[in-house]
Amino acid sequence: MSFLPPDHPVFRGHIGRRIRYYRQRLNLTQTELARRANVNQGFLSEIERGRRKPSPSSLQALAVALDVPPAVLIGEGPDHDTPQPLVTRALPLYETIPTTSPTTPSEEQLEMFPVLRHLWAEDRYCLRLSFDSMEPTLKPGDIILVQYRPGVNPQHVQGRICACLLEGVPVLKRVYVERRDDVLLIVLRGDNPEVPPTLVDPSSSFSIQGVVTHLVSRTL
Repeated sequence: MSFLPPDHPVFRGHIGRRIRYYRQRLNLTQTELARRANVNQGFLSEIERGRRKPSPSSLQALAVALDVPPAVLIGEGPDHDTPQPLVTRALPLYETIPTTSPTTPSEEQLEMFPVLRHLWAEDRYCLRLSFDSMEPTLKPGDIILVQYRPGVNPQHVQGRICACLLEGVPVLKRVYVERRDDVLLIVLRGDNPEVPPTLVDPSSSFSIQGVVTHLVSRTL
């Protein structure tokens, strides 16, 4: 997509004008863009009318959905950041928690998945979820970004969503370390209220393989 020059009249208006301009260039309705960006359609309508301003997270989601850099939507006149195409880099995509580094070829790998360049790192990989233990925060079918951190101290990731192996079974839960009767115990909790917490028996085979950092794709 070509971008407007920074002195174009649309940059002298509110941010909603630029969002509407790029939405219409893609022949998207407000409903379609709202679905792509996972924002409320009524909220998007208010933004385009200049009555509301998007939060930083909503701005990022709209920019991704419109395939333009956020700076283009911010549009701070001739001095705004020079528009650049979105740059992505590919990471391995898995459907189950890998037991080896994402830099090591594995039969568990499905394909490569593009993520924005600033999210890419050698020790990260993408995971397509089949777990429902983290609903409503994460849903089956979501693709998340995981930092490979085998052997990390559970106390250092307290409350974080982690990709774990418990007796060889992949588990995606929040990791907590609690003191009970002067003994430190690991407790795994999901965000799904119907899934009870799991107390890790000290004699069990348990390891944290990675820490979830971002949600990178969700199908609506």
